[in-house]
Amino acid sequence: MTSHRPLRRTVLRSFVLAVALAAGIHPAQAAQTPAQTADFFRAVQMDDAGTVRALLGKVDPNQVNPVGGEPALVLAVREGAMQVFDALLRYPGTNVDAPAMNGNTALMMAAYKHDKPAAEALIAKGAAVNRPGWTPLHYAAASGDDDIARLLLAHGARIDAASPPASGAYTPLMMAAREGHQDSALFLLGQGADPRLKNSEGLTAAEIARRADHGAIAKALEQRAKSGR
Repeated sequence: MTSHRPLRRTVLRSFVLAVALAAGIHPAQAAQTPAQTADFFRAVQMDDAGTVRALLGKVDPNQVNPVGGEPALVLAVREGAMQVFDALLRYPGTNVDAPAMNGNTALMMAAYKHDKPAAEALIAKGAAVNRPGWTPLHYAAASGDDDIARLLLAHGARIDAASPPASGAYTPLMMAAREGHQDSALFLLGQGADPRLKNSEGLTAAEIARRADHGAIAKALEQRAKSGR
């Protein structure tokens, strides 16, 4: 009787490969070791592009770091590891929107870290400007970075996007007001942000500014809201 075991093993291997590819896992990445993972993320943090390039294909760049919960691209932006950042962007398997465990994406981190070149490079690679909940524009407003806010708006960022209700339903304007960035708040108003919107506590941007002891910002927002400009 002819044995069908070799055929069955071939079919099984093909099935496993298909599942892995459907999940976005390269066959080499499926066998990565804890040591390789540790070496990879250490290299990302130290801006060691040579080691990162050597490990790409063996390690999944989109997995989160067991220490810190960030994928490689988010970590590279946070640490200012721009040689690694460039290597990751050039690697076809890198997902530019891979989120950290807290939901941060590389573009959100670039907005918060005032890294406009990184933000531009990420957008050029197709990074999402709009997403459910917190957006890169929230982060630009919270950090008071009008240049990045302008960049995001030019690429279609929703100016009145609201964070999740459980996180306060804050708009970018509210974030600028809460963090004390008057110029950013007025810039967003000038771009069409609605000062009448309220967060989950029923507070407008001006009321949020006043609660945070930013009376001058609250007054400026109220005056602009009344004037309609």
